[in-house]
Amino acid sequence: MSKVGQRQINIPDGVQVVEEGRFLKVTGPKGELTLEMSSRIKLEQNDNIIQVVRSGNDKKSRAFHGLYRKLIANMVEGVSEGFVKKLDFKGVGFRAEVQGNKLVLNVGFSHPVEYLVAEGIEVKVEKNVISVSGIDRQKVGQVAAEIRSIKPVEPYKGKGIKYIDEIPRRKPGKAAKAAIGGAK
Repeated sequence: MSKVGQRQINIPDGVQVVEEGRFLKVTGPKGELTLEMSSRIKLEQNDNIIQVVRSGNDKKSRAFHGLYRKLIANMVEGVSEGFVKKLDFKGVGFRAEVQGNKLVLNVGFSHPVEYLVAEGIEVKVEKNVISVSGIDRQKVGQVAAEIRSIKPVEPYKGKGIKYIDEIPRRKPGKAAKAAIGGAK
């Protein structure tokens, strides 16, 4: 039995969850999200609580049980509070700025890198922190990962773009290796 799928989803005030055929529509103060539901999953809605129930006990139904519960919980959280990913960048001369729906990064290349921000995602830059926010958790994570992949942190000096809570791997340079290796 899926332990994730068994948990209830509490619906906060101001959020509506409506089933329209095979689609689930979640509307809240920040926006609206839709999800195509599997025929193997059913929803039981009582007052402000949703319980996800599977139709059978076969392998696919058990796999979808926890997945759809988490997808619906993320949709409810997204339309009520939203999601934010923060990226930190470090390096000599590294700059970032938002121009309309583009993020322009000067991160050590011979030219500035322009990243076109997806619809429904908001990007802000404050000092050396890039904030990616939106109501769709998957989109927010994807945009943050794509921005990070432009210039990932290199292990010797720690220059590049990283998540704010990420601890990059650091390696000793040639001088440190020579001092250790030459002492034999």
